[in-house]
Amino acid sequence: MFDIIQIQEILPHRYPLLLVDRITEMELSKSIKGFKNISISEPAFQGHFPGHPIYPGVLILEGMAQCGGVLALKSSGLSDEQMKDKVIYFMSIDKAKFRNPVRPGDRLDYELIAVKMKSTLMVLEGKAYVDGKLTAEAEFKAMIVDK
Repeated sequence: MFDIIQIQEILPHRYPLLLVDRITEMELSKSIKGFKNISISEPAFQGHFPGHPIYPGVLILEGMAQCGGVLALKSSGLSDEQMKDKVIYFMSIDKAKFRNPVRPGDRLDYELIAVKMKSTLMVLEGKAYVDGKLTAEAEFKAMIVDK
C-alpha cells in the first residue's frame, strides 16, 4: 500500500530511526498493518547485545508508534501539503509487554487498531508479531501538532 519512499513523504523520521519499511493494509480511522525487516546491520545490534543480537524493545514500540502515526496522519483529513507542517507527539505508552525476542532476519509485523481517533488526538492499541507469534503489545496515546 505504501512503500518506504511513500512512508517518508508522510513521516519525518529518517535512517536510522525510520522503523517501518512498508504499510500493507490500512482502513482510515480504524486500523493499519505494516512491517520492518530486521537486519544484522541495524545500528542497535552493535551494542545490544554483541554475540547475542536482540532487537531492543524500545525500537519495537517506536516502530509500532510510527505505523500508528501513518494511520493518524492519513486519517486526519489533512492534505499532503498540510501534513508536511505536522508531527505526532506520543503522550503515553501504556500496558507495554514483551513476549518473545526479535532477532536479525526476522520480519516484524505491526498491527494497530484505533480505539479513539479525533481530529488531533488518538488512542491506538498495537501488537507486533514475528512469524505469527506475538512479540510485543502496547497502548499508545498521541497528538498531531504543528512542527
